[in-house]
Amino acid sequence: MITTLGLELPTDPRWVNIAEMQLEQILVDHAYCEQKAASACISMIVHFPEKEKLVEVMTPVVAEEWAHFRMVLKELHKRGYKLGRARKDEYVNRLQEIVKKKGDRDEVFLDRLLVCALIEARSCERFKLLSQHIADESLRTFYHELMVSEAGHYRNFIELAEEYLPAEKVRARWKELLAAEAHIMNTLDLRGDRMH
Repeated sequence: MITTLGLELPTDPRWVNIAEMQLEQILVDHAYCEQKAASACISMIVHFPEKEKLVEVMTPVVAEEWAHFRMVLKELHKRGYKLGRARKDEYVNRLQEIVKKKGDRDEVFLDRLLVCALIEARSCERFKLLSQHIADESLRTFYHELMVSEAGHYRNFIELAEEYLPAEKVRARWKELLAAEAHIMNTLDLRGDRMH
């Protein structure tokens, strides 16, 4: 079954109900996801400054991700919740285990872009579920707007990969990573206190 943005395994529909029962925890985790997304984009610019198109595209994404962090903080404060400490993101950690970190610079670059695209795709899918099923009307609207933005970021990463590397190479690696991501999702516990 193909789901949002080509992900091979859809989120278990029970996730929304579990997340809704742990709203403070999901918002805290979401805030840190946005902060980490901004950091990942900054890291791409720092590691590949010679790629002008990358710098041009990633710079506004950094600003958008940081704006999203601030928006989630506002939702937390509105409900009397506090940010608290960052949590371990087992999903992202497992993805990082399968990417190339050394060796051919182009392959390292490709994997970094595609893992960012995967994370954005999964976030987008989860935001869509929240926008459709959560009881809180203001959060439905909030997550719908974020879903649209995250889908744009997903496209940014895929298009940058195809800007610098042959499309067939990008597609082949993307297919491998989609399969690996589905396997990871299948083996993770269903947690309502985590965005991924």
